[in-house]
Amino acid sequence: MFKQILGKLPKKPSAKFWDNGESQTPDNNNNNNNSQGGDEAALSQRPSSNGDNNLDCVSLEVLPRLRDVSISEKQELFLKKLRLCCVVFDFAAEPQQNLKEKEIKRQTLLEVVDYVISSGNGKFPEQVIQEATKMISANLFSNPHQQWKNKTPEAIEVEEEEGSLNPSWPHLQIVYEFLLRIVASPNTDAKISKKYIDHTFVLKLLDLFDSEDPREREYLKTILHRIYGRFMVHRPFIRKTMNNILYDFIFETGKHSGIAEFLEVLGSIINGFALPLKEEHKLFLTRVLIPLHKLKCLPNYHQQLSYCVIQFVEKDCKLADTVIRGLLKYWPVTNSSKEIMFLNELEEILEATQSTEFERCMIPLSRQIALCLSSSHFQVAERALYLWNNDHVSDLVRQNSRIILPIVFPALEKNGSSHWNQAVKNLTENVLKVLSDTNPDLFEECLRKFQEDQQKAEDSKKKNGETWRQLEEIVASKGHTSMAKLRFFFLLEQQTPKQKLSWMAFLQQKNVVTI
Repeated sequence: MFKQILGKLPKKPSAKFWDNGESQTPDNNNNNNNSQGGDEAALSQRPSSNGDNNLDCVSLEVLPRLRDVSISEKQELFLKKLRLCCVVFDFAAEPQQNLKEKEIKRQTLLEVVDYVISSGNGKFPEQVIQEATKMISANLFSNPHQQWKNKTPEAIEVEEEEGSLNPSWPHLQIVYEFLLRIVASPNTDAKISKKYIDHTFVLKLLDLFDSEDPREREYLKTILHRIYGRFMVHRPFIRKTMNNILYDFIFETGKHSGIAEFLEVLGSIINGFALPLKEEHKLFLTRVLIPLHKLKCLPNYHQQLSYCVIQFVEKDCKLADTVIRGLLKYWPVTNSSKEIMFLNELEEILEATQSTEFERCMIPLSRQIALCLSSSHFQVAERALYLWNNDHVSDLVRQNSRIILPIVFPALEKNGSSHWNQAVKNLTENVLKVLSDTNPDLFEECLRKFQEDQQKAEDSKKKNGETWRQLEEIVASKGHTSMAKLRFFFLLEQQTPKQKLSWMAFLQQKNVVTI
């Protein structure tokens, strides 16, 4: 295919082409010689009026292939090809223009990637690193790419049905591959490269994570992994910048496309934290990771977030109490699907929790579990019941059964008798049987107290019903008789302050003003 494309190219370059803004006339004899033997045509551009690398005028210049020149000439030719690849095409605005030139650039990009892969054991000189960084910056941080990445919300909504894919991907994919190969190559000297892959470069790279194209975010994630591992001097800056982006997402915008990828990178970083954990890292857990649970878009990144949180608990079991109380703080009230996510994460955290840490938070945790057991949404109740299938969680409950069982028993007993879902009823009966076999005396005590509380509730309900009936009789008589007034004040004294307020509001509504 490459030969077919080259065969359609003109034998000679145009009489005039622009290189760095200067008009030149190439030598015809040299061009005729170079055009033989499968030489590659190269792009040249005249800079646009706004000073960027966007294409303004295109012409052709003949460059040989890297494999067709001697070893001594390869480096200089490689640099020329890197400069050539700085030409940026606007695929979104001009999809059908400069098709030949776009294909030439794509083939050139593939050639420079292959050169990096197949290069020998010698280190890349500083000039190569400098030109490579310029080429990468020109393509990744260019105006057309930024304009696509920062599309308006209306434009994104239109593309959601078709998928928000970057139209420049045929070139960008190879540029990302080139960056990945340069960063990972053993021929790249980190001491030299850090002058060009600096804080500004890393900051712009992190900004690209907000891209709507999942293919681009996947490459960025891998490249950031490599940069973090290769350039130790950049590690604090990368962590700080990612923290700031996450702060902005949590407390300001609530919108970012690359949170899942960020958290996946952070999961690997957290996994490499040395013990004991620094205070900086603990603050990251409490100020960033735990508040991330409150966002509406939690399902988009919950798997990666849960992994990061569990990494902290596994490294320092004393953080379990902090994490569990953080989950309880942001526990969803009306969103059943989020409740199930929280229960899944909670089980994994409890598996890494020691008994001492569990005892610190078991009372508020048991109350929340009881609420989940009482949920009318059968999947929430079912997931909460499945906690007893976990051996470690079951052991923690058994060790602290005297405190936990009285809290969760009423919810279990009501589920077993009155829940609408048969699967929940069956699971509840199994859990009750396990609890009964574990500590029969405590189980009987909880059952007896539950029955007493139920009887008291029934008696209170009947008493309240009778009291309201008497109050309605007083209202019907308009409170004119002395006996009615005495009955009213007698009943009023027996009520709680809250009930007294309800009575007075009821009487005012009925216009009983004489009392």
